[in-house]
Amino acid sequence: MRSRPVGFLLSTLAGAALAFGGTTATASANPPSAPVGAARAADGCYTWSGTLREGSSGEAVRQLQIRVAGYPGTGNQIAVDGAFGPATKAAVTRFQAAYGLAADGIAGPATFNKIYQLQDDDCTPVNFTYAELNRCNSDWSGGKVSAATARANALVTMWKLQAMRHAMGDRPITVNGGFRSVSCNSAVGGAANSRHLYGHAADLGAGSQGFCALAQAARNHGFTEILGPGYPGHNDHTHVAGGSGRFWSAPSCGI
Repeated sequence: MRSRPVGFLLSTLAGAALAFGGTTATASANPPSAPVGAARAADGCYTWSGTLREGSSGEAVRQLQIRVAGYPGTGNQIAVDGAFGPATKAAVTRFQAAYGLAADGIAGPATFNKIYQLQDDDCTPVNFTYAELNRCNSDWSGGKVSAATARANALVTMWKLQAMRHAMGDRPITVNGGFRSVSCNSAVGGAANSRHLYGHAADLGAGSQGFCALAQAARNHGFTEILGPGYPGHNDHTHVAGGSGRFWSAPSCGI
């Protein structure tokens, strides 16, 4: 893992906002979003321009959902769909509680400031990198989805890992691999429909926690696929992934 400075910039221009992926930080809410303030923090990745709550919608909500994807509750996974519903509110509440914020499920300045502290300018969480999640190629091509989708899925995976890392005492988590193209997957003998092909998956080393502790913690952070010790071919790593359905199997760990 690495230690990096927080990608956090202060802007002196009122209402300044930076775009992510060509979209600006706006939200449609019911009731309407309240402004954060005339002069506010601007982040190198993405800056929210107003308070978000249940009933809000749009790109600002989708960006928030990516960052709180690791807080869906045990066995659950939140949709990254730009609609702030009850599941998103619950995830925001858990995120806030995890960092000692007022846990009301409403995303305002304190919540966004914590997110800004947790992310770098490329939108990855401070403790994980795109390079860790793709040891196959440099352009995310050749999988079962487009390169852009695979990379976007990997970003969500990293934010889930960031939540899991914090819950485990902020000890480093070792990522041995993530996205695979079809050819990379074949070379390592991966399953024909492995979630690695979609950018959803990460294989974790034991680190200081151990494989079983990682597998057990993953249940609480949005991973719908967990494979670990006792499952064929997984005694030397813990595999975690998002995506549809749920399959957890690490018999040696009680899962």
